[in-house]
Amino acid sequence: MRGIAKSFGPTRALNGLNFELKAGEIHALLGENGAGKSTLIKVLGGIHQPDRGEIRIDGKTVGMKGVQDAQAHGIGIIHQEIVLVPYLSIAENIFLGREPVTKFGFKDKKQMIARSREMVSQLGLNLDVNTLVGELTVAHQQLVEIVKAISFNVKILVMDEPTSSLSDEEVQNLFITMERLRKSGVSIIYISHKFEELFKITDRITVIRDGTYVGTVPTKATTPDELVAMMVGRELDSFYPRTYARRDEVVLKVEGLSKRNLFEGISFDVHKGEILGFSGLMGAGRSELMQAIFGAYPYDQGSVYLNGEKLAIKNCGEAIEKGIAMVPEDRKGQGLVLMNSVGFNMTLSELKHLMSNKLLVSERKRSEIIDKYIKDLNIKTASPDAEVSSLSGGNQQKVVLAKWLATRPKLLILDEPTRGVDVGAKAEIYSIINELAMEGLAIILVSSELPEIINMCDSVCVMRNGKIAAQLGQSELTQENIMRYATGG
Repeated sequence: MRGIAKSFGPTRALNGLNFELKAGEIHALLGENGAGKSTLIKVLGGIHQPDRGEIRIDGKTVGMKGVQDAQAHGIGIIHQEIVLVPYLSIAENIFLGREPVTKFGFKDKKQMIARSREMVSQLGLNLDVNTLVGELTVAHQQLVEIVKAISFNVKILVMDEPTSSLSDEEVQNLFITMERLRKSGVSIIYISHKFEELFKITDRITVIRDGTYVGTVPTKATTPDELVAMMVGRELDSFYPRTYARRDEVVLKVEGLSKRNLFEGISFDVHKGEILGFSGLMGAGRSELMQAIFGAYPYDQGSVYLNGEKLAIKNCGEAIEKGIAMVPEDRKGQGLVLMNSVGFNMTLSELKHLMSNKLLVSERKRSEIIDKYIKDLNIKTASPDAEVSSLSGGNQQKVVLAKWLATRPKLLILDEPTRGVDVGAKAEIYSIINELAMEGLAIILVSSELPEIINMCDSVCVMRNGKIAAQLGQSELTQENIMRYATGG
């Protein structure tokens, strides 16, 4: 791709950008949210038409006037959001819209199943092609997307954040599948913010910033620090800023909390100014525990105390009234109303306290809150009235954070607060979390990223099979220690 430019109205998304992919390589495309990665991929996939520039495949200039053109040239894209039909089988999803037919014009189901089995077998996957997609795990759905892509005789496969919802074991299986594809001659463009993945699986890394090409480096010849500097245009002196300011005052006390089949006998304290981490493998019960504390569903037994008061919370509304706030792990599904504005989302949890009378919201109070948090959290938005779905992932996450800080909570629960967020936005979010702790806010941080847990927390509860396997102090926080308790090793 040479000199690719694309604008949307006054906004320039790509500014003469270059990208090169070699045969049989896994090539990472790296950049902050909003850098232009998705736009570049959509140009390659025929979804957007470039304002200028050219695409050359095997030395020949090609035009991508639509998705069908891209598929005809052997380009397949697996988007971050899975786009399969849950009520159809694996085989039906693979051939959706291009089903083979018999000589009488009927859908040839036998041929569809046979060809699907052949493709699944070629990739060494253990999938029954008659299974409904809705019954599969996210990891298996992702594999179906890969099979569907290669069914078009794909030469170039684009994978956009493919591991964002996968466990460590599922990630390893995905990497094995990628290696098989590489050996069969498929070239892969891999988009991810997870550096450990890039250094494990990729051959080269291209960095883009603000719609322009920054550079391409061999993976073995670079470092995370160099990549960060290329991405953000500056060195991040302190990626994990942490000033420990834990006080003696206990804000949250949990005693013997249990919920059948989810978690059992959970007890811990969170102090003022403390960041208490929760780590563990997927399915260990961390998120379910936090949702129960937040009133999303009742627990079977145990007690929760906030500033010494025993709580009997029946729903999330009551939790908010008592001073508990929770940033959920799924910001798009549970944290935001995507089709509404930045300002609407920021003040959604605080409406009751913004009323000038029983019927009307005070626009003055509402504007004060919106202006304050856009400034305090450095939220990059064209206007408070901009649709929140138009923001980058990092800025969307800051809007969710602002929504809860506006309620002036006593306890803030953060569940995977930097998932799907680029490295620059991560550093900003860590800085915000640190400042909140310094101000005395009690914080619970749930994260699957061990460097985040180790560098940001005062101590960490490691969960396994619904129980706290260990609580580790700051001096005990190492990846080996955490994984030992998380796996039972």
